Amino acid sequence: MNIKKAFTHAGKFHADDVFSAALLRIMNPDVIIERGNQVPEGYDGLVFDIGYGEFDHHQADSPVREDGIPYASFGLLWRKFGKDFLAEDAEEFEKSFIEPLDDSDNGGTRDKIADIINDFNSQWDLPENQDDQFEKAVSFATVILENRFRIFRSQKKAEKIVQDAMNRSEHGIVILDEGVPWKNIVREDGYYYVIYPSFRGGFNAQCVPVSVDSYENRLSFPEDWRGLAGVQLEETSGIKGLTFCHKNGFLLAGNDRDTVKNACILSLRRGNRFR
Repeated sequence: MNIKKAFTHAGKFHADDVFSAALLRIMNPDVIIERGNQVPEGYDGLVFDIGYGEFDHHQADSPVREDGIPYASFGLLWRKFGKDFLAEDAEEFEKSFIEPLDDSDNGGTRDKIADIINDFNSQWDLPENQDDQFEKAVSFATVILENRFRIFRSQKKAEKIVQDAMNRSEHGIVILDEGVPWKNIVREDGYYYVIYPSFRGGFNAQCVPVSVDSYENRLSFPEDWRGLAGVQLEETSGIKGLTFCHKNGFLLAGNDRDTVKNACILSLRRGNRFR
């Protein structure tokens, strides 16, 4: 990873060459990235997105993934260096983040991030230097990429915590000791509620949606609890210590974990889902 300089094409840039440069910057913040219309003869740095070399994808026989998505330069660089960042999870990150950008660059489905990077290009009616705009785009892409790494690593840690809690669960109720992301993990049938500490104090119980992108719950909290709080909720539910139930029935709060768990069990009984 001791790359001191790299060369790419001049002119209009895209997410492909910008994110490639961003990846190199993360690998070595002092890397010098040069741009031009032709690779200098005898150039002794890394070359990407130009020159028909290892990290270019414009030649007729450029690599294609097994799923049919062609590599662009960003993907080719990741194929070489990705495991240095995310080890055995490099392929998963490639699938979720890099493939859509590669696909867009190769004329496939448009990608929103690619469109945003494209907006950094200089405009015909403004006195903007294209190389300066490229540097701005690379700085922006570097932040995006570092954030994606940070979030991805955090989510992988969360997966183990949530999976362990799922293995210990009873009655379709998953209890977490800390507030970690769980919606992308609790997907299997048979899970209805997830309990976790609230940042406001006490504990929350949230309904498991029918799918990651859905607002429909597998089992919402009882209709007569919804929109109630405090004493009114305690009296209606018959459970002391409940503090709040969202009007849409997807969230419940209470003073402690056992109170919230008891409310979930009662909700399961009323919904004929208790097992």
